[in-house]
Amino acid sequence: MDIEERKQKILELLNRDGKVKVNELSDMFKISEVTIRMDLADLEQKGLLTRVHGGAVSSYKTYYSMNLQQRMKENQEEKQLIAEKIVSMIDDNDTILFNSGTTTLMVLRMIPANMTLNVVTNSIAIATEAGSKPNLNVILLGGSVNSKYQFTYGDDAISQLRRYHADKLILSVDGVNSERGFTTYYDKEAELVRVMFSQSNLSIVAADYTKIGRIAFAEILPISEADYIITNSKAPKDEIKSLEKFCKDIVLV
Repeated sequence: MDIEERKQKILELLNRDGKVKVNELSDMFKISEVTIRMDLADLEQKGLLTRVHGGAVSSYKTYYSMNLQQRMKENQEEKQLIAEKIVSMIDDNDTILFNSGTTTLMVLRMIPANMTLNVVTNSIAIATEAGSKPNLNVILLGGSVNSKYQFTYGDDAISQLRRYHADKLILSVDGVNSERGFTTYYDKEAELVRVMFSQSNLSIVAADYTKIGRIAFAEILPISEADYIITNSKAPKDEIKSLEKFCKDIVLV
């Protein structure tokens, strides 16, 4: 097992158990504790875990205890690069589906003021900001409300969504894994997101580098369902190679 394979295995254990211990990893991989600590330090630098005494814990659990405004500040530069690339893929008069997420909100904020679009979303934050832009026609899907993360979900939202068809879907996800596909921390939004895929001509998945290789709580769809994945050049190279077997186009920014 090479270094990158070992690091990937460490991340898989973190996703499964929420924490790992240096001594246990040392025994498992038959290498020194010093080498394991170096692996954990590298993964922490990439934002994929948080080191603690004697081991490491998954960083995403801390992230998802934050509210929307707190999460907007995390990996902000990387998300902005992704958002800029996605905006360049939007055409005037497109109908765009947005799900809830910090990166999708950044995309909305970067849309030029003179661009005319139809926007359909379950994100209250996106609908609110889009509503202030005179060239955007905005539809907020009605349904049950998650007030902490500001999105709608449920049968009513899905029923309304099925009445619309979009040129492009711009999607934030919490995990992108070659084996488990796209995943989300919010199980109540997963079904609605699956319908978004079916109602769009083109799907663009936005996932900063910390989401690559990660497996979140609820599965959405396989990687092969996406037309584009936009992520950062910092993403784990071994996982990107695995994803390239399934996705039509992966763009690193």
